[in-house]
Amino acid sequence: MQKFEQFLLDNLPISKSIHPTYQEALCRMLEAGGKRFRPALLLSVVNAYNPLLLDGARHVAYAIELLHTYSLIHDDLPAMDNSPLRRGKPTLHVAFDEVTAILVGDALNTYSFEVLSNAPFSDYVRVQLIRELASNGGLNGMVLGQAIDCYFENKPLKLEDIKILHINKTAKLIAASLKMGAIIVGREKVSQSLYDFGIKLGLLFQIQDDILDVTQSSLEAGKLTNNDESKNSFVTILGLDKAMSEANILADELTIELENFDECLKIELSVILLKYINRHK
Repeated sequence: MQKFEQFLLDNLPISKSIHPTYQEALCRMLEAGGKRFRPALLLSVVNAYNPLLLDGARHVAYAIELLHTYSLIHDDLPAMDNSPLRRGKPTLHVAFDEVTAILVGDALNTYSFEVLSNAPFSDYVRVQLIRELASNGGLNGMVLGQAIDCYFENKPLKLEDIKILHINKTAKLIAASLKMGAIIVGREKVSQSLYDFGIKLGLLFQIQDDILDVTQSSLEAGKLTNNDESKNSFVTILGLDKAMSEANILADELTIELENFDECLKIELSVILLKYINRHK
């Protein structure tokens, strides 16, 4: 992941113009860091099967991180969550202005596909990768989830509907990261199993994020916390104890499902789970 971080910094978007702040704004949230969970998932799959492809895979991992970062910038806008803090830094509409934040989000969205289209793989592989990123990050994926999330503010949903919301908003891009790793290394047979595993992993990741929202300060989280009262979060609907229980159940299921993968992949994914997933007591 250190090599990925350096790759990201070496390939930050560049747009030289008469605009006084656009270039700075383009890079602000990318340079601010983050968990890099989605790139880590993709690179772990590639490393499990063919480490020689890691250099090329970093282009794809970066494309996913670009799309994810755009979604955070838009999620923080006054029209949505109106959040002042992200990755420990003032959000773009606070640091610059709302128009700049909207346009930077748009730019990173489209730039993600430019980066992906230039990844050093065959046209056949690139088309598959573009399709996965677009379908899981777009109208029937992340954007749909955000639309449901915003529309149903202050309108409590049933647990199954909340799962649908977060499968789209969060889990599908996480699942796509795993599947895109499989596409890079030509492991089509395992790609769907990885995607299904990723959906469940994405739900767990979201529940943990909801738990952190009520158990961490904004300083600890690097973003505004205790801000989900009007949202259909797992903690808001289930309460903290039941949300923790739900997270532990999912973690147990994922641990069992790991056994269905071959040894190299199991080792790589186990490292990811240990790093990013916590047990709750």
